[in-house]
Amino acid sequence: MTELRCRKTDSSEGEKEEDERQNELELETTQAREPLNAGDDGSASVGGDGDDEQQKDEGEVKEEDAQQKQDESNRPESSVKRSTCSSASGLLQRLARLFFGCLAAVACGVLYATYMSLYHDRKFWFSIRQEVEREITFQGGSGLYYYYYKHMLTAPSFERGFYELMLDNRTVSGQTINAVERLSLYPELITSFIYRVTDSQDFVEPIYFYVGAVFGLQAIYVTALFVCSWVMSGTWVAGLLTVSWYVINRPDTTKVDYAIPLRENWALPYFSCQVAALTGFLSNNISSATEMCCYLTLSATTFIFLLVWEHSHYVLFIQGLCLFFLDSFDLVSPRKMADIHKAYLGALFLAYLFQFQNPALLSSPLLSLLIGSVLARYFQQKMKMGPLVARVMKLFLHFYLVFTTGITFSYLVKKLIPVSESDFILKYLEVKFGLNTTTDFITNFLLCQESFQTPGQDLFLRLTQASVLPFYLLVLTVCLLSTLQTIYRRLSGQPMKTNLKLEDGRIGEQPEVIYHVFHTLLFGGLALLFDGMKYLWTPYVCMFTAFGVCSPDLWMTVFKWLKLKSIHPVVLSMILSTAVPTIIGFSLWREYCPRVLAELSDVQEFYDPDTVELISWIKSQAPVAAVFAGSPQLLGTVKLCSGSAVTSLPLYSDINLLRRTEDTYQVYSMRSAEDVYKILTAQKANYVIIEESICNELSLNKGCRIKDLLDIANGHVVYDKGEIYSFSKHGRFCHEIKMNYSPYTNYFTRVFWNRSYHVYKVNSVISFQY
Repeated sequence: MTELRCRKTDSSEGEKEEDERQNELELETTQAREPLNAGDDGSASVGGDGDDEQQKDEGEVKEEDAQQKQDESNRPESSVKRSTCSSASGLLQRLARLFFGCLAAVACGVLYATYMSLYHDRKFWFSIRQEVEREITFQGGSGLYYYYYKHMLTAPSFERGFYELMLDNRTVSGQTINAVERLSLYPELITSFIYRVTDSQDFVEPIYFYVGAVFGLQAIYVTALFVCSWVMSGTWVAGLLTVSWYVINRPDTTKVDYAIPLRENWALPYFSCQVAALTGFLSNNISSATEMCCYLTLSATTFIFLLVWEHSHYVLFIQGLCLFFLDSFDLVSPRKMADIHKAYLGALFLAYLFQFQNPALLSSPLLSLLIGSVLARYFQQKMKMGPLVARVMKLFLHFYLVFTTGITFSYLVKKLIPVSESDFILKYLEVKFGLNTTTDFITNFLLCQESFQTPGQDLFLRLTQASVLPFYLLVLTVCLLSTLQTIYRRLSGQPMKTNLKLEDGRIGEQPEVIYHVFHTLLFGGLALLFDGMKYLWTPYVCMFTAFGVCSPDLWMTVFKWLKLKSIHPVVLSMILSTAVPTIIGFSLWREYCPRVLAELSDVQEFYDPDTVELISWIKSQAPVAAVFAGSPQLLGTVKLCSGSAVTSLPLYSDINLLRRTEDTYQVYSMRSAEDVYKILTAQKANYVIIEESICNELSLNKGCRIKDLLDIANGHVVYDKGEIYSFSKHGRFCHEIKMNYSPYTNYFTRVFWNRSYHVYKVNSVISFQY
């Protein structure tokens, strides 16, 4: 165990200065005690006795001065040597602990990346697959991003490839888009640039370089979580426990298992580094150099996080709310809050420029919160002064000013710069929270996505079985109660202690701990509403819990509340902060280590022969300029493997692409052949791919099947005694077209089929056959 907190120790020079000051004070007091001479009136009667006493005092003072000089001459030879030796040994101990802690952090990151690489290769048999089969393993439509990485490598030069992506007319049919802005392709641009510059094509395949870059970022992710728990607890045992829980709960902490190119897998490692830097920056016990290093890291990672993920500003908004509460309750230095605001604003400005003046950043809730906070602090400069009741009243007024100003600013920006995504997000939130109902396909389609649904009980069962959740609730309860005590003391006018000691038992007075309490509460509340938010919450649950059980401050806080006297609380807290994580670590190693290693030995196989056959036919039989229509996930694979243009993309943050997706899905609705033909020709589609898994979908949740959502949006449903029945004068298109009778054969010609897919050519000339 080692400590990262920079605690000040007395050096030998400090002891010398203290001794000199003490000697000066003693000399001044002896000089002040010199007896007064006799005056003119009535002093002769006591003159003889006063002279004798004065001579005695002067003799005693001389003896004391001589003894003091002798002590001073003897003291440097012993005390200075002892202090020098102790400071040198203490420095060596700190350096050794820091070295081994950093070594453990890096080792955990490297081992995790190696493990994920081996697991990925074992799961998909990645190393023995053909190129097309490897690309198909990028599931969930995520392979679309890898297509642009390949495009950058096949371009004549990096500049030419970048220009073609900014004016891309070969992705979405009938549209010229800026793919870099629309899809946040900076990870692919940077990775392809590094691949070119380092001449890596001589010793590694492009796909392995790409996958290795993602796994390398996951190593940084784990290392940042390690460091964060280490900084907060003061011991790198907390980091080891964090990594153990993270790996054990991997299904709930990362998506890198099955969808490597997803934006989250590129962005969240930078967010983890940003949180670790913010944790160090908020700490009171750091040097100015360390504080500056944390601030620079915070600024850089915030900018990169905004750059590589289109939803990052929403995540930073939640983080900004946590910091806003810290500032409102006067729990952090105003100077540090001003510096954080500068970092946020600078990162937003640079991201706005690098994302080609993206209007979504101007109307983002993060910018609105920053504007509201700055203006409210300007108008309420004396908010943190006065008695308890007055401060509470000012606090409510502050909240009102901040959120009113932020909402007004966002409204004005949206009026001046129309943002297409704002309306459908608001409509989605209204339906999600039961404030409204709708038959709109896009809203209901998003509600049915797994990431936007409420998480099931299995999430909490898995966390409980891994012993994370019980200890998390314990740590959160102690830290939250201590934080509430600190907030009450601050509102009552009591100052915060900057140099806390273990004996104080006030874990809730550490700004970094308070931030993480707010962080885990807000993200945990969102994780209870949206299953996809667990990937932002669960990793920090592992980190926060590991910090708590390994922190002597937490146990000391509990003992201070219990007023423990039978055993010295400091000794007991040190014992528990070592014994509890040791017991947890041993139990996890005994139960889960064989399971984790068994995942590498289990023979798994992901093979989709029907999709491989479909892609092979497209590459060999379809024209190069052909346009394909189908489900967004399948079209992402088609675009990756064949390079053909498609009618839509698996991107759920763009309302225009979602509308095109709704039109393409009409092949599974109960509409006429003529209607579907008009829709597909309007999108300039040459081929349409019908999937058996969607057409004949069987699901317990009937209301979330694609065909059910289409029937509701098209008004082809009948409600009878609480049940929903589909009804239309036309049969379901995906069923009827397989019958090969008119009028379907007039508009469409089947050119390929297997067990999973049916491909129909959209006839350019209608042949009327009866």
